[in-house]
Amino acid sequence: MSAVERTGAWRRAVRGAPDPRDPSGRTRAGARALPVVPVRARGLVVEGADGRRYLDCSTAAGAPVLGHHHPVVLEAVRRALDTGAPSRTRGLAPPVEDAFAAELLATLPPGFARHARVRVLGPAGGDALAAARTLVREATGRFMVPRAEEYPGDGSGAAPAARPAGGEPPAGLVLAPLRVRDGVLPVPDARIRRIRRITAGRAVPLVVDETETGLGRTGTLWAVEHSGVVPDVLVLPPAIGGGLPLTALVHHQDLDPGGPARDTRRGNRLALAAGTAILAHVRERGLAAHAAALGARMLDRLRSSAGEFPCVGEVRGRGLVIGVELVADPGGPGAAPGRRSAGPSVPGRPLVPGRPSPSGRSPLPLPGRAAATGRPGATVAPGARAAAAVRRECLRRGLIVDLVGPSGTVIALTPPLTLTEEQAAAVLDRLTEAIRTVAHARPSAGPPVPE
Repeated sequence: MSAVERTGAWRRAVRGAPDPRDPSGRTRAGARALPVVPVRARGLVVEGADGRRYLDCSTAAGAPVLGHHHPVVLEAVRRALDTGAPSRTRGLAPPVEDAFAAELLATLPPGFARHARVRVLGPAGGDALAAARTLVREATGRFMVPRAEEYPGDGSGAAPAARPAGGEPPAGLVLAPLRVRDGVLPVPDARIRRIRRITAGRAVPLVVDETETGLGRTGTLWAVEHSGVVPDVLVLPPAIGGGLPLTALVHHQDLDPGGPARDTRRGNRLALAAGTAILAHVRERGLAAHAAALGARMLDRLRSSAGEFPCVGEVRGRGLVIGVELVADPGGPGAAPGRRSAGPSVPGRPLVPGRPSPSGRSPLPLPGRAAATGRPGATVAPGARAAAAVRRECLRRGLIVDLVGPSGTVIALTPPLTLTEEQAAAVLDRLTEAIRTVAHARPSAGPPVPE
């Protein structure tokens, strides 16, 4: 892409104009939330068509836990190409699939790995979760597979398993140890253990959904390990493919229906080679422990600095999955010190030091059911405008972050596990300055982004 083409692409993205090479606009089905056209990337850094460099802390969506184009992944893909083996086969298990399964089992707790079976699936995290639901339905002969968070009124989150309608338990219960898209909401370990006791007592398979948290992000290889719980089914994230089309699930051998997985897109050789290399690198380099230590320091710094911003309600997370919840817009009724709007919180988790906990304990709205912004007549959630403004200010400073939560009031940081101390400091400096600018209602162009 020439310099002129790159500049034109950037301007079209900023203005929301269609690409002249695609007059129908069909390619706009993808995400266009940010006016950045990425043209190259390496590690944490993404270079845009405007020539600027950005620190990418939104990699949970793209799944490169080692950062963009990590040398380990590139080398594994090159070696796989050089072998000349077919890229995909049906009904045949290539050697790289066996190597992937062996490396995956090595990352699991021994008590789970001894009785585990691996099923390689299609490209999206939803494929693995759908396969997990089908698996437990076939194994139990029952149909309902609810999510634990759909029953927040129950103290444990296991209401459908503990008090099933009609006396028949569900086919399984899906539990996400930390829900990023819902607002970076960690489930307390004690609650996970109680859910496990209830489901085990009623012979309900526990399906742990790690599509947003797996492979070291939370400080252990799998987020469920924090609680010590051994699930019946573990749904793996797209992170295992490093951005290439690969997902999988691991389940107890007693649930094995027999026969191969029925996904016709399974077994992409390049993705399996990349996945094997990623699993080995994360495990051998101790990147989960690195995420735990560095993430704890980042959380401590954010919680300390957030005390000066009345619009910040809570800083929460685990490892390198961090959320900053905004509860009031600058100049709004909740902006005065000591005032706050109720928002989703984790019981027992500290908020900003010296501030009261949000009092609201109503059930957390499911995604898409909460008040949305930008629609005529819609109620704007407290903090939603501030969160959007912080995201824009972050972008001005060369930092890409996500907005999550039912109403988009939580700034999410999900950097790669290869994040260094220096990079972490740069990320926090830019985020803190963006929040300060918005909190004091002084929007600006921001300082030049360092090259």
